[in-house]
Amino acid sequence: MDLETLAWLQTDAGRRLLEEATHAWVDHGGDPVRATTAVRRLEPDPARAAAATTQVQLRARAVAKFGDLAPRMFFTPDALEQATRFRVAEHRAARLAAARPDSVLDLGCGIGGDLLAFARAGLTAAGVDLDPVRVALAQANLDALGLPGAVQVADATTLDVSGFGAVFADPARRGARGRVFDAEGWTPPWPFVLELLTGTAVVKVAPGIPHAMLPDGIEAEWVSDAGEVKEAALWSPVLATVRRRATVIPSTGSGHAAGGLATLTDEDDPYAGRPRPVRDVGAFLYEPDGAVIRAGLVTAVAAGVGGGLVDEHIAYVTSDEAFHSPFARSYRVLEELPYREKPLRAALRERRIGRLAIKKRGVDVVPELLRKRLALSGDNEGTLVMTRVAGSGTALLVEPV
Repeated sequence: MDLETLAWLQTDAGRRLLEEATHAWVDHGGDPVRATTAVRRLEPDPARAAAATTQVQLRARAVAKFGDLAPRMFFTPDALEQATRFRVAEHRAARLAAARPDSVLDLGCGIGGDLLAFARAGLTAAGVDLDPVRVALAQANLDALGLPGAVQVADATTLDVSGFGAVFADPARRGARGRVFDAEGWTPPWPFVLELLTGTAVVKVAPGIPHAMLPDGIEAEWVSDAGEVKEAALWSPVLATVRRRATVIPSTGSGHAAGGLATLTDEDDPYAGRPRPVRDVGAFLYEPDGAVIRAGLVTAVAAGVGGGLVDEHIAYVTSDEAFHSPFARSYRVLEELPYREKPLRAALRERRIGRLAIKKRGVDVVPELLRKRLALSGDNEGTLVMTRVAGSGTALLVEPV
């Protein structure tokens, strides 16, 4: 994508070609070769035809992140991959809007996914990015959705942000050689992020960020969407309400707007700073959501279900009671099976289990390889949990509740 082609796609002729390319994509069942051939019959300029076909393909992929907004938006492959899932951005924007800043500046706005969320939440939003194409895409997306907002090409590290009510940053963690794990190599780098967090700011970081890196006074919020941990958001002290938070967006609805969002914090954990509760395996097993695990709030889940951990160092919770929790998957424990492979194979054959989901935590097991070696046969299906209980390898046959 170049600036000239993007500008043309936003003209009346460009919009007509995008509409025709969409019809071609649908008519040919998403076959890129046949769709491209059909579009080339309509548009003699190969660059414009290719750009329209590419946009239609990217819009189809973008539905997973942007839902019904995707068919009106503009993307590049890399920018789409790096964009925040919109339900997560909506949650963050709604939370920031509740703090009532008069404006927000997005440092490194990319294609504008977070800008769209801020604008839809009623915030006066502006964005900057080093990449002129991404700035143009962000403006195109604001315009396509009829949302206010200003964007420009600028180096975030050189700006005076004091005139904005709040600042949002999503440091780039990918360079020419791939993902950058050293925070000093982020763009903007970690010292700049720390300086931002002394003001009114929220910064998106990778969910694997070590707790030891987190500065005092900030709130770290891990967010999962449909069971997948998407990010950690660092809220500066003036926006923080707790130290650690896990936020779970369910797989249906539209996140915050639907009221289905659930959140768990360190204030919900009676075991914070105390020995972790460990007990024997009860009638039910709970697998905490990844955001809960990242936030270090597994014992809060244990307290919520009136149970404990199966092992001090394992993120499985057990209880004698059945609970439905947004923070954990629930399983009924059917029986304990032999942990060693040969007797385990015999036990599964005796139960005629031919289809087996294998979950593991804290043990040296590769589920795909183990499943092959078990040589399963039979008409029944089951779920096997391979883990440590009180320090010992244990196999539990369970069923989802």
